[in-house]
Amino acid sequence: QLVESGGGLVQAGGSLRLSCAASGRTFSGYTMGWFRQAPGKEREFVAAIRWSGENTYYAASVKGRFTISRDNANAKNTAVLQMNSLKPEDTAVYYCAATYYSDAQSLADYNNIHYWGKGTLITVSS
Repeated sequence: QLVESGGGLVQAGGSLRLSCAASGRTFSGYTMGWFRQAPGKEREFVAAIRWSGENTYYAASVKGRFTISRDNANAKNTAVLQMNSLKPEDTAVYYCAATYYSDAQSLADYNNIHYWGKGTLITVSS
């Protein structure tokens, strides 16, 4: 129901754009965002955006480099993560997530996630 796309290999300092498309049910009103999990580490929050797009929330490690946006036109329910100035430590599997809680910060709590995507791998080479 949440499908990520846009993963791949990029050099340090480069950019990538991830998309998360919701399907199979309506995600109207849901907050959407991203987590990531590096090898041997726990899954961590990256960014979130409220349904309306007015409220966003970022992890400190990506603030100023990553931008999350949303496209709800024509019931697309798509969340986009623009990643700039990528670093090798950004290497991870990136997961799209959704919660019915309306505040973007609520998605930062792993226990509040109601839907997960299967993930897409981002590899940043040094």
